[in-house]
Amino acid sequence: MIHTHPPIRFRSFDCEGLPVTVGISHFEGQNGVSEYHLMLRPTEYGSIDGQLDCLIAAYQSALESCGLDADTAVFRRFFCSDLPNQAPALRANPFANPTSEDCAVSWVGQPPAPPAKVALWAYHISDNHGPLEKSKHGTTLSLKRGETTHHWTTSLICADKDNSYDQTSEILAEYEGFLKSRGMNLAENVIRTWFFVQNVDANYQGLVTARREMFTERGLTPETHYIASTGIEGTSAEVAGKVLMDAYAVSGIRREQIEFLHALDHLSPTHVYGVTFERGVSVAWRDRKHILISGTASIDRDGKIVHPGNVLKQLDRTLENVEALLQQAGAGLQDVCSFIVYVRDPSDLEVAQRTMHERFSPAPIQTVVAPVCRPGWLIEIECQAIVPENNPNVPAF
Repeated sequence: MIHTHPPIRFRSFDCEGLPVTVGISHFEGQNGVSEYHLMLRPTEYGSIDGQLDCLIAAYQSALESCGLDADTAVFRRFFCSDLPNQAPALRANPFANPTSEDCAVSWVGQPPAPPAKVALWAYHISDNHGPLEKSKHGTTLSLKRGETTHHWTTSLICADKDNSYDQTSEILAEYEGFLKSRGMNLAENVIRTWFFVQNVDANYQGLVTARREMFTERGLTPETHYIASTGIEGTSAEVAGKVLMDAYAVSGIRREQIEFLHALDHLSPTHVYGVTFERGVSVAWRDRKHILISGTASIDRDGKIVHPGNVLKQLDRTLENVEALLQQAGAGLQDVCSFIVYVRDPSDLEVAQRTMHERFSPAPIQTVVAPVCRPGWLIEIECQAIVPENNPNVPAF
Protein backbone atom coordinates (compact mmCIF):
# COMPACT_ATOMS: atom_id res chain seq x y z
CA MET A 1 0.00 0.00 0.00
CA ILE A 2 1.45 3.37 -1.03
CA HIS A 3 0.26 6.82 -0.03
CA THR A 4 1.88 9.70 -1.90
CA HIS A 5 2.13 13.27 -0.74
CA PRO A 6 5.00 14.86 -2.66
CA PRO A 7 7.82 14.91 -1.92
CA ILE A 8 7.56 12.29 0.87
CA ARG A 9 6.47 8.81 -0.09
CA PHE A 10 5.05 6.45 2.53
CA ARG A 11 4.89 2.69 2.30
CA SER A 12 3.88 -0.21 4.49
CA PHE A 13 6.09 -3.18 3.68
CA ASP A 14 4.91 -6.77 3.39
CA CYS A 15 7.44 -8.88 5.28
CA GLU A 16 6.55 -12.08 3.37
CA GLY A 17 5.34 -14.12 6.31
CA LEU A 18 7.41 -12.50 9.05
CA PRO A 19 5.21 -11.33 11.95
CA VAL A 20 6.48 -7.73 11.85
CA THR A 21 4.78 -4.48 10.83
CA VAL A 22 6.95 -2.03 8.87
CA GLY A 23 6.26 1.61 8.02
CA ILE A 24 8.64 3.48 5.70
CA SER A 25 8.97 7.13 4.69
CA HIS A 26 11.21 8.29 1.84
CA PHE A 27 12.23 11.85 0.98
CA GLU A 28 14.30 12.41 -2.16
CA GLY A 29 15.93 15.81 -2.48
CA GLN A 30 16.86 17.75 -5.59
CA ASN A 31 20.54 17.00 -4.94
CA GLY A 32 20.08 13.22 -5.19
CA VAL A 33 20.28 12.62 -1.43
CA SER A 34 17.43 10.52 -0.01
CA GLU A 35 16.36 10.06 3.60
CA TYR A 36 14.47 7.06 4.94
CA HIS A 37 12.77 6.47 8.28
CA LEU A 38 11.61 2.96 9.16
CA MET A 39 9.49 1.85 12.14
CA LEU A 40 9.26 -1.90 12.83
CA ARG A 41 7.39 -3.88 15.49
CA PRO A 42 6.90 -7.63 15.98
CA THR A 43 3.27 -8.74 16.07
CA GLU A 44 3.61 -12.28 17.39
CA TYR A 45 4.48 -13.29 20.94
CA GLY A 46 7.90 -14.85 21.43
CA SER A 47 11.20 -14.69 23.26
CA ILE A 48 13.45 -11.66 22.94
CA ASP A 49 15.87 -13.68 20.81
CA GLY A 50 13.11 -14.87 18.48
CA GLN A 51 11.51 -11.45 18.16
CA LEU A 52 14.85 -9.77 17.56
CA ASP A 53 15.69 -12.28 14.82
CA CYS A 54 12.34 -11.62 13.11
CA LEU A 55 12.74 -7.87 13.54
CA ILE A 56 16.19 -7.81 11.96
CA ALA A 57 15.12 -10.14 9.12
CA ALA A 58 12.19 -7.82 8.34
CA TYR A 59 14.50 -4.80 8.58
CA GLN A 60 16.96 -6.29 6.10
CA SER A 61 14.13 -7.16 3.70
CA ALA A 62 12.72 -3.65 3.97
CA LEU A 63 16.13 -2.14 3.24
CA GLU A 64 16.52 -4.34 0.18
CA SER A 65 13.09 -3.25 -1.05
CA CYS A 66 14.28 0.37 -0.81
CA GLY A 67 17.57 -0.36 -2.57
CA LEU A 68 19.52 0.34 0.63
CA ASP A 69 22.43 -1.45 2.26
CA ALA A 70 23.93 -1.32 5.74
CA ASP A 71 26.37 1.44 4.72
CA THR A 72 23.45 3.90 4.52
CA ALA A 73 22.56 3.36 8.19
CA VAL A 74 22.93 6.41 10.41
CA PHE A 75 20.80 5.85 13.52
CA ARG A 76 18.85 3.03 15.16
CA ARG A 77 16.85 3.12 18.36
CA PHE A 78 15.57 -0.06 19.99
CA PHE A 79 12.53 0.32 22.27
CA CYS A 80 12.59 -2.49 24.85
CA SER A 81 10.08 -3.89 27.32
CA ASP A 82 12.66 -5.14 29.88
CA LEU A 83 16.02 -3.70 28.92
CA PRO A 84 18.21 -5.01 31.78
CA ASN A 85 17.22 -8.58 30.87
CA GLN A 86 17.20 -7.99 27.11
CA ALA A 87 20.58 -6.26 26.84
CA PRO A 88 22.56 -9.51 26.28
CA ALA A 89 20.39 -10.41 23.28
CA LEU A 90 20.78 -6.91 21.84
CA ARG A 91 24.52 -6.94 22.41
CA ALA A 92 24.83 -10.28 20.60
CA ASN A 93 23.14 -8.96 17.45
CA PRO A 94 25.38 -7.00 15.05
CA PHE A 95 22.54 -4.64 14.08
CA ALA A 96 21.76 -3.83 17.71
CA ASN A 97 25.25 -3.72 19.22
CA PRO A 98 26.33 -0.08 19.71
CA THR A 99 29.99 -0.89 18.92
CA SER A 100 29.71 -3.28 15.99
CA GLU A 101 29.40 -1.01 12.95
CA ASP A 102 29.21 2.55 11.67
CA CYS A 103 25.77 3.40 13.00
CA ALA A 104 24.62 5.25 16.11
CA VAL A 105 22.67 2.71 18.17
CA SER A 106 20.36 3.70 21.03
CA TRP A 107 18.64 1.41 23.53
CA VAL A 108 15.83 2.65 25.74
CA GLY A 109 13.51 0.86 28.12
CA GLN A 110 10.10 1.93 26.80
CA PRO A 111 7.76 -1.03 26.22
CA PRO A 112 6.32 -1.12 22.69
CA ALA A 113 2.79 -2.23 21.93
CA PRO A 114 2.24 -5.90 22.84
CA PRO A 115 3.06 -8.55 21.99
CA ALA A 116 6.34 -6.87 21.02
CA LYS A 117 9.24 -7.05 23.47
CA VAL A 118 11.41 -4.91 21.18
CA ALA A 119 10.70 -2.43 18.38
CA LEU A 120 12.94 -0.40 16.09
CA TRP A 121 13.25 3.08 14.61
CA ALA A 122 15.92 3.29 11.89
CA TYR A 123 17.19 6.28 9.90
CA HIS A 124 19.11 5.89 6.64
CA ILE A 125 20.66 8.31 4.16
CA SER A 126 21.43 7.42 0.55
CA ASP A 127 23.59 9.65 -1.67
CA ASN A 128 23.63 9.08 -5.43
CA HIS A 129 27.09 10.64 -5.59
CA GLY A 130 28.84 7.97 -3.53
CA PRO A 131 29.14 6.29 -0.13
CA LEU A 132 28.63 8.18 3.09
CA GLU A 133 31.72 9.49 4.87
CA LYS A 134 31.15 8.11 8.36
CA SER A 135 33.30 7.55 11.43
CA LYS A 136 32.51 6.11 14.85
CA HIS A 137 34.05 7.29 18.12
CA GLY A 138 32.64 5.59 21.20
CA THR A 139 28.86 5.97 21.02
CA THR A 140 28.98 8.87 18.55
CA LEU A 141 28.53 8.46 14.81
CA SER A 142 29.93 11.37 12.79
CA LEU A 143 28.78 11.92 9.20
CA LYS A 144 30.74 14.43 7.14
CA ARG A 145 28.65 16.27 4.54
CA GLY A 146 30.72 18.92 2.77
CA GLU A 147 31.33 21.84 5.12
CA THR A 148 29.21 20.37 7.92
CA THR A 149 29.49 17.22 10.03
CA HIS A 150 26.50 15.61 11.75
CA HIS A 151 27.04 13.88 15.11
CA TRP A 152 24.58 11.41 16.63
CA THR A 153 25.54 10.56 20.22
CA THR A 154 23.72 7.84 22.14
CA SER A 155 23.53 6.24 25.57
CA LEU A 156 25.23 8.89 27.71
CA ILE A 157 24.83 7.77 31.31
CA CYS A 158 26.46 8.35 34.71
CA ALA A 159 25.22 5.56 36.95
CA ASP A 160 27.85 6.06 39.68
CA LYS A 161 26.10 9.19 41.02
CA ASP A 162 23.24 8.83 43.48
CA ASN A 163 20.53 11.14 42.13
CA SER A 164 19.14 12.49 38.89
CA TYR A 165 20.56 15.99 39.48
CA ASP A 166 24.14 14.74 39.80
CA GLN A 167 23.75 12.22 36.99
CA THR A 168 22.40 14.89 34.63
CA SER A 169 25.18 17.30 35.57
CA GLU A 170 27.83 14.68 34.79
CA ILE A 171 26.15 13.64 31.53
CA LEU A 172 25.98 17.24 30.30
CA ALA A 173 29.58 17.87 31.36
CA GLU A 174 30.73 14.79 29.46
CA TYR A 175 28.76 15.81 26.39
CA GLU A 176 30.10 19.34 26.56
CA GLY A 177 33.62 17.90 26.63
CA PHE A 178 32.86 15.99 23.43
CA LEU A 179 31.48 19.13 21.81
CA LYS A 180 34.55 21.17 22.75
CA SER A 181 36.83 18.48 21.32
CA ARG A 182 35.12 19.02 17.96
CA GLY A 183 35.04 22.81 18.10
CA MET A 184 31.35 22.91 19.04
CA ASN A 185 29.25 24.15 21.94
CA LEU A 186 25.76 23.69 23.36
CA ALA A 187 24.34 27.00 22.18
CA GLU A 188 25.48 26.98 18.55
CA ASN A 189 25.65 23.34 17.48
CA VAL A 190 23.26 21.08 19.39
CA ILE A 191 20.02 20.61 17.45
CA ARG A 192 18.15 17.99 19.49
CA THR A 193 18.38 16.03 22.75
CA TRP A 194 16.45 13.16 24.31
CA PHE A 195 16.46 12.66 28.09
CA PHE A 196 15.12 9.32 29.32
CA VAL A 197 14.37 9.36 33.04
CA GLN A 198 13.83 6.37 35.30
CA ASN A 199 10.67 6.96 37.37
CA VAL A 200 10.05 10.34 35.78
CA ASP A 201 7.56 11.40 38.48
CA ALA A 202 10.29 11.22 41.13
CA ASN A 203 13.44 12.02 39.16
CA TYR A 204 12.48 14.60 36.53
CA GLN A 205 13.00 17.62 38.76
CA GLY A 206 16.67 16.79 39.30
CA LEU A 207 17.17 16.71 35.53
CA VAL A 208 15.28 19.99 35.10
CA THR A 209 17.37 21.79 37.73
CA ALA A 210 20.73 20.50 36.52
CA ARG A 211 19.96 21.35 32.89
CA ARG A 212 18.68 24.82 33.74
CA GLU A 213 21.79 25.61 35.77
CA MET A 214 24.18 24.53 33.02
CA PHE A 215 22.20 26.32 30.33
CA THR A 216 22.18 29.54 32.35
CA GLU A 217 25.95 29.33 32.83
CA ARG A 218 26.37 28.85 29.07
CA GLY A 219 24.07 31.72 28.08
CA LEU A 220 21.03 29.67 27.08
CA THR A 221 18.11 31.65 28.53
CA PRO A 222 14.52 32.61 27.64
CA GLU A 223 15.97 35.68 25.92
CA THR A 224 18.38 33.65 23.75
CA HIS A 225 17.19 30.09 23.08
CA TYR A 226 17.25 26.56 24.43
CA ILE A 227 17.49 23.21 22.57
CA ALA A 228 14.69 21.10 21.11
CA SER A 229 14.22 18.08 23.38
CA THR A 230 12.12 15.25 24.70
CA GLY A 231 12.19 14.52 28.45
CA ILE A 232 10.24 11.33 29.10
CA GLU A 233 10.30 8.19 31.19
CA GLY A 234 12.74 5.57 29.96
CA THR A 235 15.29 3.23 31.46
CA SER A 236 18.78 2.07 30.58
CA ALA A 237 20.37 -1.35 30.79
CA GLU A 238 22.08 -0.17 33.99
CA VAL A 239 19.51 -0.22 36.76
CA ALA A 240 21.37 2.47 38.74
CA GLY A 241 21.09 4.92 35.82
CA LYS A 242 18.35 7.43 36.56
CA VAL A 243 19.02 9.54 33.44
CA LEU A 244 20.03 8.53 29.91
CA MET A 245 20.71 10.99 27.07
CA ASP A 246 20.89 10.86 23.28
CA ALA A 247 21.78 13.95 21.24
CA TYR A 248 22.21 15.29 17.70
CA ALA A 249 24.64 18.12 16.88
CA VAL A 250 26.04 19.64 13.68
CA SER A 251 29.46 21.22 13.35
CA GLY A 252 29.85 23.91 10.71
CA ILE A 253 26.16 24.83 10.82
CA ARG A 254 25.32 28.52 10.37
CA ARG A 255 23.06 30.47 12.69
CA GLU A 256 20.87 31.56 9.79
CA GLN A 257 19.99 27.92 9.08
CA ILE A 258 18.26 27.51 12.44
CA GLU A 259 14.77 28.70 13.39
CA PHE A 260 13.22 27.96 16.77
CA LEU A 261 9.49 27.20 16.77
CA HIS A 262 7.04 28.53 19.34
CA ALA A 263 3.35 28.64 18.22
CA LEU A 264 2.52 30.93 21.14
CA ASP A 265 -1.17 31.02 20.22
CA HIS A 266 -1.29 27.31 21.12
CA LEU A 267 1.52 26.60 23.60
CA SER A 268 3.21 28.49 26.39
CA PRO A 269 6.98 29.03 26.44
CA THR A 270 8.48 26.16 28.40
CA HIS A 271 10.10 28.43 30.99
CA VAL A 272 6.58 29.39 32.17
CA TYR A 273 6.44 26.08 34.04
CA GLY A 274 10.12 25.90 34.92
CA VAL A 275 11.71 23.85 32.14
CA THR A 276 14.26 24.81 29.53
CA PHE A 277 13.77 23.39 26.06
CA GLU A 278 12.51 24.61 22.70
CA ARG A 279 9.17 23.40 21.35
CA GLY A 280 10.78 22.62 18.03
CA VAL A 281 13.48 23.63 15.59
CA SER A 282 13.75 23.82 11.83
CA VAL A 283 17.07 23.53 10.03
CA ALA A 284 17.34 24.86 6.47
CA TRP A 285 19.55 23.07 3.97
CA ARG A 286 20.10 23.89 0.31
CA ASP A 287 17.28 21.68 -1.03
CA ARG A 288 15.28 20.77 2.09
CA LYS A 289 14.24 21.78 5.56
CA HIS A 290 14.28 19.47 8.56
CA ILE A 291 11.68 20.17 11.24
CA LEU A 292 12.25 18.45 14.60
CA ILE A 293 9.32 18.71 16.99
CA SER A 294 10.06 18.19 20.67
CA GLY A 295 7.95 15.99 22.89
CA THR A 296 4.58 17.76 22.79
CA ALA A 297 1.54 17.23 25.01
CA SER A 298 -1.98 18.55 25.55
CA ILE A 299 -1.07 22.01 26.82
CA ASP A 300 -2.46 25.50 26.21
CA ARG A 301 -0.78 28.88 25.82
CA ASP A 302 -0.98 29.44 29.60
CA GLY A 303 0.91 26.22 30.37
CA LYS A 304 -2.18 24.36 31.61
CA ILE A 305 -3.13 20.76 30.84
CA VAL A 306 -6.02 20.51 28.37
CA HIS A 307 -8.62 17.70 28.70
CA PRO A 308 -7.45 16.13 31.99
CA GLY A 309 -8.25 12.43 32.21
CA ASN A 310 -9.24 11.93 28.54
CA VAL A 311 -6.46 10.36 26.48
CA LEU A 312 -8.17 10.68 23.08
CA LYS A 313 -9.04 14.34 23.56
CA GLN A 314 -5.47 14.91 24.75
CA LEU A 315 -4.28 13.17 21.59
CA ASP A 316 -6.37 15.57 19.48
CA ARG A 317 -5.01 18.63 21.28
CA THR A 318 -1.45 17.30 21.10
CA LEU A 319 -1.73 16.88 17.33
CA GLU A 320 -3.22 20.37 17.07
CA ASN A 321 -0.19 21.73 18.91
CA VAL A 322 2.22 19.73 16.75
CA GLU A 323 0.52 21.01 13.61
CA ALA A 324 0.79 24.62 14.82
CA LEU A 325 4.54 24.18 15.32
CA LEU A 326 4.93 22.56 11.90
CA GLN A 327 2.98 25.37 10.24
CA GLN A 328 5.41 27.95 11.62
CA ALA A 329 8.11 26.12 9.65
CA GLY A 330 6.01 25.92 6.48
CA ALA A 331 5.05 22.27 6.93
CA GLY A 332 2.04 20.19 7.94
CA LEU A 333 1.22 16.82 9.39
CA GLN A 334 1.38 15.34 5.89
CA ASP A 335 5.12 16.15 5.85
CA VAL A 336 5.94 14.14 8.98
CA CYS A 337 8.39 11.34 8.20
CA SER A 338 8.33 9.70 11.67
CA PHE A 339 6.14 9.80 14.78
CA ILE A 340 6.89 8.53 18.28
CA VAL A 341 3.88 8.38 20.58
CA TYR A 342 4.36 8.04 24.34
CA VAL A 343 1.49 6.98 26.62
CA ARG A 344 1.46 6.98 30.40
CA ASP A 345 -1.09 4.25 31.05
CA PRO A 346 -0.44 0.87 29.38
CA SER A 347 -4.20 0.40 29.03
CA ASP A 348 -4.25 3.41 26.66
CA LEU A 349 -1.62 1.96 24.37
CA GLU A 350 -3.93 0.09 22.01
CA VAL A 351 -6.39 2.94 21.48
CA ALA A 352 -3.60 5.47 20.94
CA GLN A 353 -1.86 3.20 18.47
CA ARG A 354 -5.05 2.45 16.57
CA THR A 355 -6.04 6.11 16.37
CA MET A 356 -2.64 7.20 15.10
CA HIS A 357 -2.58 4.48 12.46
CA GLU A 358 -6.12 5.33 11.32
CA ARG A 359 -5.04 8.94 10.80
CA PHE A 360 -1.51 8.59 9.47
CA SER A 361 -0.76 5.04 8.30
CA PRO A 362 1.38 4.01 6.49
CA ALA A 363 3.65 6.74 7.89
CA PRO A 364 6.26 5.32 10.31
CA ILE A 365 4.73 5.38 13.82
CA GLN A 366 6.02 3.87 17.04
CA THR A 367 3.79 3.81 20.13
CA VAL A 368 5.39 2.99 23.49
CA VAL A 369 4.66 3.14 27.21
CA ALA A 370 6.52 6.10 28.69
CA PRO A 371 4.95 8.40 31.30
CA VAL A 372 5.22 12.10 30.48
CA CYS A 373 6.93 14.57 32.80
CA ARG A 374 3.66 15.80 34.38
CA PRO A 375 1.28 13.12 35.72
CA GLY A 376 -1.77 14.85 34.19
CA TRP A 377 -0.42 14.42 30.67
CA LEU A 378 -1.58 11.04 29.42
CA ILE A 379 0.09 11.19 26.00
CA GLU A 380 2.99 12.93 24.28
CA ILE A 381 4.11 12.98 20.63
CA GLU A 382 7.40 13.87 19.00
CA CYS A 383 8.00 13.87 15.28
CA GLN A 384 10.26 14.86 12.42
CA ALA A 385 9.20 16.40 9.12
CA ILE A 386 10.95 17.24 5.85
CA VAL A 387 9.90 19.75 3.19
CA PRO A 388 11.66 20.79 -0.03
CA GLU A 389 13.42 24.15 -0.04
CA ASN A 390 15.51 26.28 -2.38
CA ASN A 391 18.25 27.85 -0.30
CA PRO A 392 21.25 28.33 -2.60
CA ASN A 393 23.21 30.28 0.03
CA VAL A 394 23.31 27.61 2.75
CA PRO A 395 25.16 24.28 2.87
CA ALA A 396 23.84 21.17 1.17
CA PHE A 397 22.58 18.32 3.33
